[in-house]
Amino acid sequence: MRIGITSDHAAHDLRIDLIPRLRELGYDVVDRGPATSERTDYAKWGVQLAREVAAARFDVGIAICGSGIGISIAANKIKGIRAACVSEAYSAAMSRRHNNANVLCFGSRVVGPDVALAICEAFLGASFEGGRHAGRVAQLRQLDAGDVSFLGEGC
Repeated sequence: MRIGITSDHAAHDLRIDLIPRLRELGYDVVDRGPATSERTDYAKWGVQLAREVAAARFDVGIAICGSGIGISIAANKIKGIRAACVSEAYSAAMSRRHNNANVLCFGSRVVGPDVALAICEAFLGASFEGGRHAGRVAQLRQLDAGDVSFLGEGC
C-alpha cells in the first residue's frame, strides 16, 4: 500500500516519528510534509496531499495538524476525498469500513506517537465493507458532483 503523509508545523515531529514506524510495518510511505517545523499553514498541505490521493498517486493519505480538524476540512474540499478526523483506533477503522475514507487525519496535540501509530494501523488494516454502506458512499460521490437529487423534498 502506497501512503502519502503530510502535516503542518504543529505536527511535523509526529509525522517524522511515524514515517519509519509505518515503513517497518511494510508500508510504502512517501513524505509530502514540510522539511522543518517552521510555521506553515495546514490548508496548503492538506489540499496538496488530497489532490495526490484523488489522482490515485497514493492509495490513501495521512494528514496531521495540531487538532486534525483544519487539515481534514481542507482535504475534504477536494473532489473524491473522504477525510476522517479521528482520535482513536475504533473511529479510524470504522471510517474505512463504513465510509471508505481515503485520508486519515488526527491531531498532534490530541494524540501521542503510540496512539497515532495505533490509529494508523487500525485505518490501514481496515477495508471498505460495501453492502449497505455502498449507497451512502455513492451519495457522497453525488455531492462531489453537485448532485443533491437523493435528498428529495423532505430535506
